[in-house]
Amino acid sequence: MFHAAEQQASGGNFSFLLIIVLLFGFMYFVMIRPQQKRRREAVEMQNSLGPGDEIRTIGGLHGTVVAIEDQDVVLEIAPDVQVRFARPAIATVHRKADAIVEEPEVVEPEVEEPEVVAADVKEPENPVTETGKKD
Repeated sequence: MFHAAEQQASGGNFSFLLIIVLLFGFMYFVMIRPQQKRRREAVEMQNSLGPGDEIRTIGGLHGTVVAIEDQDVVLEIAPDVQVRFARPAIATVHRKADAIVEEPEVVEPEVEEPEVVAADVKEPENPVTETGKKD
């Protein structure tokens, strides 16, 4: 009699263990793996920084990279104002220094305006006519 009860209990333990393993597998693919991918992309972005890049920090400060040291980045946030930030504080790179391309200057052709002579100008006709007596 005890033998049948032991078989049922061990079958229940196996299904519980299978559910736990499937739950951890689901959590890995839904939460852990995407987070690792985002972190890897952030590290690659922070390692590819160079002088001239325009960036935004996690605090919302915008600046241009002036120099890069071991784990620090020197930013110019205003003319002659430089601050030092840790590399992990860089949130996004807005414009890479390599990607800045000089836009060609657009030259508009000169248009000659015709000369207007006073004799050519006519007074516009008044749609209202005077209908009064003239004495």
